[in-house]
Amino acid sequence: MQANVIKDGAKAIIKLSGRFDFNTHREFRGAYEPLVADALVRAVTVDFSAVDYLDSSALGMLLMLRDKMGGANKEVGLSGVRGNVKQVLDIANFGKLFQIC
Repeated sequence: MQANVIKDGAKAIIKLSGRFDFNTHREFRGAYEPLVADALVRAVTVDFSAVDYLDSSALGMLLMLRDKMGGANKEVGLSGVRGNVKQVLDIANFGKLFQIC
């Protein structure tokens, strides 16, 4: 998986591509941790449009992201969710925890 961060004023997008699983936890954490401390960033969106697979550890990483950002009073949303990724997020009821668009 690759994680690219795009900042646009108070918003940041973490664009993921490939498989989002346990083997990518360091890269994912490395992408979002600077955003937690960035006072200019008020909202973070994780873009899944290029992700073709995620597993339960990826769900845990998203929950960790939500906790960290929530502790810094920042909003978190998910975008580009489709196919198998959408199915996994729906089964896990992540629509109740994240704004998904």
